Amino acid sequence: MNDNKNIAILGAGESGVGAAYLAQQQGYDVFVSDMGAIAPKYKQQLQQWGIRFEEGQHTEADILNAVEVIKSPGIPERAPLIKKLREKGVPVISEIEFAGRYTNAKMVCITGSNGKTTTTTLTYHILKKAGLNVGLAGNIGKSFAYQVATEKFDIYVLEISSFMLDDMYKFKADIAILLNITPDHLDRYEYKMENYVASKFRIAQNQTAGDHFIYCADDAETIKGMQSRHFEAKLLPFSIEQIIEPGAYLENDNIVININQEHFTMSITDLALQGKHNVYNSLASGLAAKVLEIRNVTVRESMMDIQPIEHRMEFVAKISGIRFINDSKATNVNSTWFALESMSTDVVLILGGVDKGNDYSMLTELVKQKVRGIVCLGVDNSRIHDAFESVVDVIANTSSAEEAAQVAFHMAKKGDTVLLSPACASFDLFKNYEDRGTQFKNAVMQL
Repeated sequence: MNDNKNIAILGAGESGVGAAYLAQQQGYDVFVSDMGAIAPKYKQQLQQWGIRFEEGQHTEADILNAVEVIKSPGIPERAPLIKKLREKGVPVISEIEFAGRYTNAKMVCITGSNGKTTTTTLTYHILKKAGLNVGLAGNIGKSFAYQVATEKFDIYVLEISSFMLDDMYKFKADIAILLNITPDHLDRYEYKMENYVASKFRIAQNQTAGDHFIYCADDAETIKGMQSRHFEAKLLPFSIEQIIEPGAYLENDNIVININQEHFTMSITDLALQGKHNVYNSLASGLAAKVLEIRNVTVRESMMDIQPIEHRMEFVAKISGIRFINDSKATNVNSTWFALESMSTDVVLILGGVDKGNDYSMLTELVKQKVRGIVCLGVDNSRIHDAFESVVDVIANTSSAEEAAQVAFHMAKKGDTVLLSPACASFDLFKNYEDRGTQFKNAVMQL
């Protein structure tokens, strides 16, 4: 490397500010630049650490002069400044790539279109319960870079999005988990599914024979993608449709994990996280735990006592015999499909928000079988009407969480479930999916 120790960081959120702290600690001259306004909490930290920053603009001279640029996952490749950096040959990397250089901890890395947060949280919960010195980072919790700078963990469980993977080159996962691949964020991948698939498979790049790649044998895109790729790591599949050894599978409603000569079995009725999608998540987490040789009793206890994750198939209340479920995290059609698929009662479904070019046709069959009525919660609900008018008897429009909860309550009958699983982003009426979920829960409690 030349003597230039200038590093530029684009985006001053959790990951950017954490990366700035680590870079400064490693002797870099750090400059943080954010096109938007920097949140007071992060601004205060940068000032406290004496790190140069700007907001509301990008001073290109400072940024283009850097030896390396760490960018926020939210900034797309097509941004003009990124194009200029590429033309100049300045490496653009993610916070994960950067921080990975400064730790020898073991890495358990989890990606997938759906189930990432749940699987990451469950895996972390198991390892923590086993008494391991473990950190949680990536798309969740505190910045990975900040933890590398301030903690001495032996192992990290990282939730990694495709946007992060796009800027990872030399980073290596000791255990890589790919849960599934379904169309999402295609606007960032030139609307080409193969680009998105390639991004997801970067989770396994640089792995060697001593590493493990855990994947879903039931996921068509994953299996198709694996056929044209070579893997050095030990392959560990999981499935609920077939018996796989070595690997993890479902047999007579029991989870079975069969690696390291040690059988783990557990009834799915004992899982704290219920629903078919959570069986998949539990199989993946269980495999990672057994690779790390965690005792069966610890894995079982962890799977029984993990707290349900807020806004993900979260039970809210039962009122007049009607169950209310908050699945506000379902921001794509596939997530909503899994939510509906796991329902054993008739459903009043609350759908809508900012539509990312959704194809609702994959929901048609389940809606026909299970849905009594649809309550739209969004500014523009025309595409939901077009998709389901001929499938359900009643579709109502609402424009607040309170109104949606009331309309759904009146539409439902005793024994039904009211399911908020919007299949859309939330930015039309809410700050984010958490805000949408919280407002819905408050509204249910007022009924």
